[in-house]
Amino acid sequence: MIDSLELRAVAVRRGGRRLFSDLSLTLASGEACALTGANGAGKTSLLRAVAGLVPAEAGAIAFGAAEAADARSSGLHLVGHQDGLKPARTTREELLFWSAWSGGTRDSAEGAAVALELTSLLDLEVRQLSAGQRRRLALARLLAAPRPLWLLDEPLSPLDAGWRLRFGAIMQAHLAGGGLILAAVHDPLPIKAKVLEIAQ
Repeated sequence: MIDSLELRAVAVRRGGRRLFSDLSLTLASGEACALTGANGAGKTSLLRAVAGLVPAEAGAIAFGAAEAADARSSGLHLVGHQDGLKPARTTREELLFWSAWSGGTRDSAEGAAVALELTSLLDLEVRQLSAGQRRRLALARLLAAPRPLWLLDEPLSPLDAGWRLRFGAIMQAHLAGGGLILAAVHDPLPIKAKVLEIAQ
């Protein structure tokens, strides 16, 4: 559905303050971009603007041949800095919920659990998981309901060195299949990626 992402002279304002302006980027299938900048520069706001959750004050955001509404409803995943998980649900319940919500199946959810090594944790409540385990559970929705564009906000931050490398392999496989990744980061991504810096 989404074969490219283009930002043309985008500006975003939050809380009466313009965070950035004239921001442009082109991503084709199989490409990733690391979005960098100081805290408060607007990295998260840009991801949310691409996802359609906050308006762009100026400029345009396009998804190749896909209509913006279709791309945003069924062509992308946004995994925020906060995991967005319900602590009282079991890991299984949370994974199945997000899979079904995003158009996945029980089989695809089980495959995601295997890939992110969550199978031994499925009966535990989310509140019992470590920060790294919760992050893996949040990232599992990317595999449980495959979509071409991944918008990731600090995806590696709670992961240990081993899991950073392993998630790098998952990202690389997504790109090899024609996917696209835009990730807000402080640390370098473990894959080849363009860099777009938001300056304050």
